[in-house]
Amino acid sequence: MSRALVTGATGHIGSLLVPQLLDRGYAVRVLTRSASGLPAEWKERVEVVEGDAGEARDLERALADVDVAYYLIHSMDGQGDFVERDRRLAEAFGSAAKEAGVGRIVYLSGLHPDGELSSHLASRVEVGEILMASGVPTAVVQAATVIGAGSASFEMLRYLTARLPAMVAPKWLDNQIQPIGVDDVLHYLVGAADLPSEVNRTFDVGGPDVLTFREMMHGFAEVTGLRRRLIVTVPVMTPQLASHWVGLVTPVDAGVARPLVGSLVHDVVCQESDLAELVGEPAGGPTPFRTAVRRAMVGEEPDPKHIIPVAGATLAGLGLLAGVTAWLRSRR
Repeated sequence: MSRALVTGATGHIGSLLVPQLLDRGYAVRVLTRSASGLPAEWKERVEVVEGDAGEARDLERALADVDVAYYLIHSMDGQGDFVERDRRLAEAFGSAAKEAGVGRIVYLSGLHPDGELSSHLASRVEVGEILMASGVPTAVVQAATVIGAGSASFEMLRYLTARLPAMVAPKWLDNQIQPIGVDDVLHYLVGAADLPSEVNRTFDVGGPDVLTFREMMHGFAEVTGLRRRLIVTVPVMTPQLASHWVGLVTPVDAGVARPLVGSLVHDVVCQESDLAELVGEPAGGPTPFRTAVRRAMVGEEPDPKHIIPVAGATLAGLGLLAGVTAWLRSRR
């Protein structure tokens, strides 16, 4: 029986990946700082190593006799320099995996264009490069916005749409995005474990729809029975300003929202579909955006706290005031 290590098992993707691997017949081990945070649905079915991914001894215990290691760690928590922390963690993990004789690393990264990137995407790219250079065959699975309840980027989309019937937003809200349903992401992550040993590269994955964030908001509203949103874009509103706006309107912490919002300044569209050719497409084919939203919202209200439209309009007005003020200052 093959053994898989899952790091980040208490996170959105990790907690969903574990049962998928168990169902595929893997013996699953998880590395976590606290076993108490693991989902009860599968906690008793896995081997738990309590420890820190930054500690060599904990990595040694976690990686012993592992065939495939899933690296689902990132430090994008609003606490200090996440770029440097992610660099150190990736270097330590890659080195420990090589020493332990791990057969493959699978890392979930961010879909990105060529050229200069936001700090968030640039850090994801760097982590992938570090792991691919570790000497352990690595599959870097690159996805844009993941559509699934609990995904930070989806929660940002959900609450902005639900709470703001009218809003002022940055002009880059009309950049192109290729979102992907969480079930499709899990399919590709599981499939990547069985890639031939000579495969050491990045893979782009995405759904069948290429949309703007504006179109995604309209689509979310349509699926959940909300009326169409009024969205006006302005030529200013920096990612820093927009992230504070997102932090005010949604449950996503501003420190987490800042790098997420920063990544929206890019078009993020798949350049290839090689992983689908190697491991096959998800059952039934790639999941359309609206179908993924519908699945994510089963049993859910668009906004559980039922923020009233007046509050949304007020916050949108504040966003307009901030954006126009910044624009006027830039014209002086």
